[in-house]
Amino acid sequence: MAGGKQTPRQRMMNILYLVLLGLIALEVPESLLDAFKNISDSLVASKTNVEVGIENTFNAFEKTKLKEQPERAKPIYERAKKAKKMSDDLNTYVESLKTMLKDASGGFDPVMDDYKGRENVDISVDLMVNRKRNAYDLHKKIDATREGLIALLDPKDRNAAKLPLQALPPAPRVGFQNKSWEQANFGEGMPMGAAMTSLVKIQADIKNSENEVIKKILGEVDQAVVNLDQFSAVAVAPTSYVLVGQPYTAEVFLTASDSKSSPDITVDGGRLPTESGRGKYTGTTSSEGVHTWIGTISVKQNDGTFKTYKTEPQTYTVAKPSAVVSPDKMNVLYIGVPNPVSVSAPGVAKGDIRVSITNGSLTPAGNGYTAAVTTLGTATITVSGQISGKLMTLGSTLFRVKRIPPPKAMFAGKSGGTTSSGNIKAQDVLFAKLDGFDFDAKFNVTRFTLLISKPRQDPITISGTGSELSANMHTALNSVTPGTTVVFKDIFAVGPDGAQQSLDNIVLFAN
Repeated sequence: MAGGKQTPRQRMMNILYLVLLGLIALEVPESLLDAFKNISDSLVASKTNVEVGIENTFNAFEKTKLKEQPERAKPIYERAKKAKKMSDDLNTYVESLKTMLKDASGGFDPVMDDYKGRENVDISVDLMVNRKRNAYDLHKKIDATREGLIALLDPKDRNAAKLPLQALPPAPRVGFQNKSWEQANFGEGMPMGAAMTSLVKIQADIKNSENEVIKKILGEVDQAVVNLDQFSAVAVAPTSYVLVGQPYTAEVFLTASDSKSSPDITVDGGRLPTESGRGKYTGTTSSEGVHTWIGTISVKQNDGTFKTYKTEPQTYTVAKPSAVVSPDKMNVLYIGVPNPVSVSAPGVAKGDIRVSITNGSLTPAGNGYTAAVTTLGTATITVSGQISGKLMTLGSTLFRVKRIPPPKAMFAGKSGGTTSSGNIKAQDVLFAKLDGFDFDAKFNVTRFTLLISKPRQDPITISGTGSELSANMHTALNSVTPGTTVVFKDIFAVGPDGAQQSLDNIVLFAN
């Protein structure tokens, strides 16, 4: 590198020397790589301790709060589980990036207890920034996970949340080029060992953020249920309609009640027994009518004085036992068909109602019953209720029991009148139809007599059984011409009740 004229060979050697100096300058000192290794080991140990702490937190919550206060603790527990899954998903993704860098750099050296290619400065920038750009995907996942964890917190805790999990670029420095978060952690000149340390730090930040969020969420169960600086007196009764002799109960409590408080709760000057900050009032039900009461709640303040709150006037009605039984379709019960019946007993739970019938049977169906009767006359449906441990008769209803009204016999779509001879010839069955009846009752014709009368000829009479025309009847009907009278008489049919009924004659005039 001396001055003066140089040969081409000397100039080439000088250039190679400068390149070698550059390479030496780029070589990463082993002591620096060892320092990254020590930092990674420390972060892994810290991360493991945090994971153990999170597991212990969940175990303690499951054994205590989740068993003692399941209704209140379960939603909180499920929210904490979501936070854990969210962080576990990101941690798994970071672990996959570590595996990718490790495999690309030659794996792990158990003798050195570190990665074989830890000094390599090309792998990180290639796989994380330039070619595969995994660092940019990681940045998005970090932001999404951070936002998701904060969203799981109580709204009042979100602004104050300081989670270490974040991907921020380094602060600008005078005289240096600004770098993105991706370039600062995985960019050009970054040894693979240092990039690994960055990923381990991210995993530690994930677990520390998870730990902070989970502790805040699970800690909500120990916070006061209400803010005791705002009170509102409330009275809640299961029902305002009760029967004579049946107890009327209501809860009187503060909407901001504290399970450890014992407020003074009174009704009409009488003090109510309290439990967990709530008092239970039992009103009188010895007489009929509307009863009104007001609850008074006195709460001791920090200065020793008492503040009083009153409920709005509460009313309840006391009535005699009663029951309503009504047929769902008609005001009678019919033999041979299922008769739907509705039963109601105000003030008595459905499971405490007993229903019986004379001259028939009852079967539960949907929200009511189906009554089946077999004998003409009357049937009585009686409703009883289990009240205060005793079975009391609430009411009864008398029904008339009738047979299903007789149907109309029909042939060729008619029960009488004029029709074409062609229409008469085309038929082969005699029907019995019941119109205007609310039940689906079917009748079958069992026997009838066919009479055909032509002008100036002797009438033809043929009897048959069942509802279908016999061969002889078909032959006779095929001879029908305009002016012929066709009569079906002595018609009998059987309905759902099994009774045989005589039907009106059918008189048809062919045209």
